Amino acid sequence: MRSLAPEPSADAALGVLSPFRVQFYDCLYSRADALFELTDAVLCADGPVTSLVGPTLTAEHRRGHGAMYDAVNHGRLEPRRLRRLLAFTPLPRAAELARRPVPAHWTIVR
Repeated sequence: MRSLAPEPSADAALGVLSPFRVQFYDCLYSRADALFELTDAVLCADGPVTSLVGPTLTAEHRRGHGAMYDAVNHGRLEPRRLRRLLAFTPLPRAAELARRPVPAHWTIVR
């Protein structure tokens, strides 16, 4: 009989990604919400992103394309903090994430 309980490795992978998302959001300090949604939209796109308008049509990007342009033009992030976050966060293997679907849109609760 096959168990429906999630495998520990999938839980561990999501346990790494969830704090990463919070820390990534903390790296953004101007137009943070719009930049975060744009990042989600780019990462959840079905294929390569060939224009800036494309991600605004996905479900992950809940704002209009005007907010996207505003985020790209006026959004700011802390490069040192982002670099440190990317360097020291262990990356889960793709096979671990493929076993368990990731929610289409995660929200940051402050």
